[in-house]
Amino acid sequence: MQRLIEGVHKFQTDQFGNYQKLFRKLSQEGQNPHTLFITCSDSRVLAELITQSKPGDLFVVKNVGNIIPQSNVTGSTNSTAAAIEFAVETLRVSDIVVCGHSQCGAMAALLGNLPNGQSMPHLREWLKLATPVREIIQSQYAHLSDEAVRINTAGEENVLFGLENLHSYHCVQERLMDGSLRLHGWFFKIATAELFAYDPETKQFLPLGTEK
Repeated sequence: MQRLIEGVHKFQTDQFGNYQKLFRKLSQEGQNPHTLFITCSDSRVLAELITQSKPGDLFVVKNVGNIIPQSNVTGSTNSTAAAIEFAVETLRVSDIVVCGHSQCGAMAALLGNLPNGQSMPHLREWLKLATPVREIIQSQYAHLSDEAVRINTAGEENVLFGLENLHSYHCVQERLMDGSLRLHGWFFKIATAELFAYDPETKQFLPLGTEK
């Protein structure tokens, strides 16, 4: 905690001056982000850092495994839906990025054994929402023997699963139909900080900027 407190003081004394006008503008005019960025809660994945975005640019949603439930999932398992609706309908973002990453612990748990017992019931139910991803890995990638490769492949498939589920939201459907919203699937490789984007034509994750 002391490191956080020191960081706050450092920001206020050393960095805030560089952003003072921007924060004043944001406080007066409100937020107007251009992109809803949905990614994992993993502490190594920082949307603003890897995209070099400023305050006010991104509406960021972080959850365990960057899982996007279908719109008909309600209750405690779908606070992500509220963020999607708010970003698309109220903030009118022009783009949605679903960004998975390598070495994802949520994907490892999904492919292995889901949490048992009473200590993590919410995590168990949350990961169950991505059961279709596990089924795809079991049926289509049974030949993959390397655990790290299987986990990363599950991470990529989970991004596609999220993109598919976004289509179940009425507000997303409407914006896609009138051409005012675009969806993007990204995958972040932690070791090299490389970003890959899904290319629907080749059905592959290609280096960002090379997809069609």
